[in-house]
Parts: sequence; structure tokens; C-alpha cells
Amino acid sequence: MTILDEILKKIPKDAMITNTSYESANIVLYTKNKVFLLQGGDIIKRLVEDFKKRIDLRADPSIRVDAEKAKDIVNEIIPKEAEITQILIESARGVITIEAKKPGLAIGKDGDNLRKIKEQTLWVPFVRRESMIPSKITTNIRNVLYSDSEARRKFLDEVGKRIYEVRKSSGDDMWARISMLGGARQVGRSCSLLQTPESNVLIDCGVNVAAIGKYSFPYLSAPEFHIGDLDAVIITHSHLDHTGFLPYLFKMGYQGPVYCTEPTRDIMALLMLDYLQVSHGEHNKSVYSSADIKETIKHTITLEYGEVTDITPDVRVTLYNAGHILGSSLVHLHLGEGWHNLLITGDLKVKQTELLNPAHATFPRVETLIIESTYGAQDDVMEPRENCEKQLMEIVKETIKKKGKILIPVLGVGRAQEVVVILEKLFRGEKLDIPIYIDGMVWDVTAIHNAYPRFLNSDIREKIFYEDKDPFLAPIFKQVGSGKERAEVISGGPCVILATSGMLTGGPSISYLKELADSPKNNMVFVCYQAEGSLGNKIQKGEKEVDIDGDKVKIKLGVHTIAGLSGHADKNELVNYLQKIKPRPRKVIVVHGENSKCLSLASSLHKSFKIETVAPRNLDVLRLR
Repeated sequence: MTILDEILKKIPKDAMITNTSYESANIVLYTKNKVFLLQGGDIIKRLVEDFKKRIDLRADPSIRVDAEKAKDIVNEIIPKEAEITQILIESARGVITIEAKKPGLAIGKDGDNLRKIKEQTLWVPFVRRESMIPSKITTNIRNVLYSDSEARRKFLDEVGKRIYEVRKSSGDDMWARISMLGGARQVGRSCSLLQTPESNVLIDCGVNVAAIGKYSFPYLSAPEFHIGDLDAVIITHSHLDHTGFLPYLFKMGYQGPVYCTEPTRDIMALLMLDYLQVSHGEHNKSVYSSADIKETIKHTITLEYGEVTDITPDVRVTLYNAGHILGSSLVHLHLGEGWHNLLITGDLKVKQTELLNPAHATFPRVETLIIESTYGAQDDVMEPRENCEKQLMEIVKETIKKKGKILIPVLGVGRAQEVVVILEKLFRGEKLDIPIYIDGMVWDVTAIHNAYPRFLNSDIREKIFYEDKDPFLAPIFKQVGSGKERAEVISGGPCVILATSGMLTGGPSISYLKELADSPKNNMVFVCYQAEGSLGNKIQKGEKEVDIDGDKVKIKLGVHTIAGLSGHADKNELVNYLQKIKPRPRKVIVVHGENSKCLSLASSLHKSFKIETVAPRNLDVLRLR
């Protein structure tokens, strides 16, 4: 007997349930009884308590109003002041998604507007915030999910069947191990495979943007990895070193789910498309296409922080805030029936930043912790953020005085928006009126930040809700979108330029560097990690002549590094996280750092907390218990 059969046994016969389906771990019941649909909430609530599963009740298509009529009703009920941008219909699931710039007004007091829509249309309405910063790219990424409602419904139903109805093992002998397929004793191509008797789950699937050829990609040729056995993928955050190879799985034939937060889904799609475009621009052969990226997005299942969900019969996941970038997650995995609990940090920040709250540190149980070590060496201690902001302001003022320009190469996600908020605050305080130009995907990613304020800290969230205080909408920021505009920036007066890529491995930052490098009146400021082998790393280490697209470029501009603005935890924060985390794990696995940094952090944590630590290499396989 399936869980659906057990649930149906407890529902009154006059409920007129006509169909049932899964939506991943959620269970959906369709009814022809309008009264039961609108008044059966108490019965559904009891079922949720009994089965400990989310159960949704929806109207059978035969009793719902016509889709176009439903749109008209939505427009009648929701006030114009809410600024609806589009209404998306999913007929196969009976869901209406209303995108509005002012979601609070769309929802109404105590959800009154949504309640009226459901009563009058018998569709299930959801409201989603639309960014105040226009971006066609991000709108297109979201709309991919609605391009084929029936295919989406079938996909989610198949995921649910795998969780509840399809078992590979008897479950008598529980075990678990994790294979390091990338990102062990290196920064880049993060990828690990969790295996149990029942499950094969991949955590991240990234590229090494600073490497060339096969060394850019995870070891998917390892004997334990078989694409046909893969049950699920979990993505910690959107940076390419954690997501850049994900579409290749779909090119190989994977058709299963990808779990992440909503902003991670949107941003990783944007980064993948940019990575594809850069690869074509550099005449490299791309390993996947835009069609594979589209498939990736179609197969995403988004989770909120703290939402517990089954992803296979013996693996349950909960995502928590990692504090690194928008939507970044700590991945908590509950294995078996309380058999073992694994926490994977991905990239984390332990201190609060201008944008985000610090990494979550309290969990029901944690026996094994996998932690990053990007800044894990003994001397990797960052300057206080206040000092970093002061240093940045001094560089800006000095450069303006010399009538020069400041180039800040940024990762499109995280550091860019952090620097945007810091510069807006500093410029407002100092009453500076020079422009800040934003080039590359930074504009679109900033639009995504504006669309998901609930993932930001309370201070920045409050400013976004009051448009006149929203730092992302400050008039000092100017978007650069073409080669002609770029040339005008270079030939113009003093300014700040935020441009991708942050490691100078491609993107518009390269174009600016070639033009600005020859003048000592200009300055370049590194605010993000520069991977070993990247052009940024070479310049950071002091090289005075570099090769850019076959040209020898002399580096005469000033070069500065402000590491304290990083979204990664430094050595003290990493150690402090082990102090804060509750309960404290019995074993720590150290990854995502250069060889010496992984070993240094592993040694420090062992000495400080007297717990077992290990710094595995790529292709190592570790028993979790």
C-alpha cells in the first residue's frame, strides 16, 4: 500500500477526490467538491499531522473557471498599486503565479486577496515579487518553468514516486560514504557524491574557471559515478565553481531533480549562460549548450531555508543560510531513520555582511561536518570590515584627485552587490558625485537581489521595501551594455567601474584593464578571491607585464587587494564556527582550499577541539560512519 492509498482511506467519501499526484515530496489531492475544497482545511491539517508530509488540496479542472477568466478576476481583485507585471498559468497543476512589484499589496491584509481569488476561480494563487530593476534575462529564466505545465507536473510526480514508491534496497543494512569528485585540496570544480544503499546524491557540480581542459571539470569518470543511478543533485550556491558543470549532467541524460533556493536557481542560470557566451567568445568548444541549461532550470525544485523535504527514500535535506551570497545554503542531510546527520557548508561567511545574515549554526543533529577552507591558513586573518571600507574610500578619493579611474573586477554574484551597497553608503556620506558604472551581468544579478529581499538581512530588506532608500536603485549607478558605451566610459572622466569577471579570466573587466593598465593615475582593486593560475592572481602577486588575448600589457596602474570584503570566512571565523555550531560534530572533513590551507585548517581544528579531522584529496572515498 502506498502513502497515497493510506491518505485516501482517511478522507470522507463525499470529498469527491478525482485524482492524486506527487509534487516532489509534496502530495496533491484534486477534488470535484467545491465545499470540501474551500472548507476541508481542518481534515487536511489532521492528515499533515498524521503523516508528517505536506498535503495540498486543489480543484479538479472540471470545476475551475476558465484560465483567461481567472486572469480577469485576478486583475479585478488585486489593486493597480500592486503593479502586476505578469500572471502565469499552470493548467496542469491548477496554479496561478502573480508577479508584482509590490507583493504585500497583491496579497492583501491577512491574505484576503488570495482567499478571494481562490474562492472565485478555484485556482491556487501564489504571489511572487518582481524586481524593481528591469531585467529581461531574469524574467526569461523564470518563465522557463512555465513553458510546459504538463511536462513539469509529470516530472514532479516521477520525483515523488521515487521518494515514496520505488526502492532499490531492503533497507536492512544502512551505510553511507562520500566520494570527492572535485574541490578537495583545491578551489574549483566542487563536486561530491553521497551514496547509501538506496541513494546516489550529488552535492554541487562545478568547474574550475582558472584551469584549462580536463582539469576544469569534476571526475565524473570515477568508477563509483554512474549517471543512470543518480537520484538527485543539491546545489549549495550559484557560483560557477559549484554549478558550472551541472548542465553537462543533462546533456549526459540525467532527468532527475536539482534542489536549491529560488535565487540560486535564477543566478546560476544567468552565470551558466554567461559562461557559455565567454567560452564561445574565446573560441573554446563548449561542453554543453543553452538547451542543456534550459533543461537544468526545468528540473529545479526550490526550497526555502528551514524547509525539510525527503529527496530519496533514505535521505532528507534541509537548507540553511550560509551567509556567502544571495541564496547560498548550508546543506543538512538526515540519512536513514536517524542513522547519521551530515552538514555541508559549501562556501560560508560567519560574520554578518552589508547584505546577509551570518551562517546558521544551530541544528537538530550533526555528526559529520564538511567545511570549506578558502582562507584556512594560519595567517588568513582579514581586516575588520570598517577598515576595509575606509581603505576603499581612500583609494577612490586619491584616484579622483589624480583624475583617474578605479576598476573593481567583481564576481557577478555576491561581492558585486556587497560593493554596490558599500559604495552607495560611502558616496552618500562623502557627497561624491562621480558615476559608478556597472558592466557585465552585475546588473541582472542585482535585479535578482532586488526580487528576493527575504534572503537578505533585515537592514537591507527594510531599505528595499522603501524605494527611496533602496541602495540598488541609487542614481549614481549607470548600466553599461555595449562596446560603444564601454569606450565612452574609458575616454570619459573619473569614475568607478564594477565589471565581471572577478578573476580577470574573461568578461568586460579584461577590456577595461587593457585600456587602463598603462596609466599610474588609475587603480585596480581586488575584492574577491583570485584563484591560482588566474590572470588576477598573477597581477595580485606583482607581475608587471601580462598576456591578454595575445597582447603584452604593462601593468602601471595601482593594484590593491581588500580581502576583508570577501564573502568567505577567514581563519578565525572558520575556527569560531566550530565553536558556535550546535551540536558540535564528531568528525570534520576539510575541502575547498589550496592544499596547504586544507591541511592547516584540519590541523588547527583537531588541536583546538580534539575531534577527528581529515583533508581528503580528489577521488578519495570516505565512510561517514
